[in-house]
Amino acid sequence: MTKQVTTISDEGYKSENETSDFEVTIDATGEEGPGTLETLLASYGSCYVPALRVGAEQRNVGDLGRIEIDVTGDLNDDDKLEAVQFTVKTEADLTDEQADEVVTRANQLCKVHDALKAELEADVTVESGAF
Repeated sequence: MTKQVTTISDEGYKSENETSDFEVTIDATGEEGPGTLETLLASYGSCYVPALRVGAEQRNVGDLGRIEIDVTGDLNDDDKLEAVQFTVKTEADLTDEQADEVVTRANQLCKVHDALKAELEADVTVESGAF
């Protein structure tokens, strides 16, 4: 199985991304849509929510209710992502031990968490003069 996204940019730094039946505008300048790193952080947080819910079920913690994640991305001097922090708020009351178990399992389940590894880089092929 593969996932397919088509990214189109006619000019400037804004891109239209087509995936399944959806379109997402991403603008590196942040003027006409969220920026690239904001989009990555949003994807990470959005992926972590179901990972937390499944992790809680699998660790017999139960329903977490409302989940809110404050995702913070620290940038280095080159404006590249250097660190990510999550502050996870749940409606359900958890002990520290339960929270640790759920987070450990969520880290194993979250596909974006898994994808942010050093050895995963795009294999790039350029087809010039295509248009």
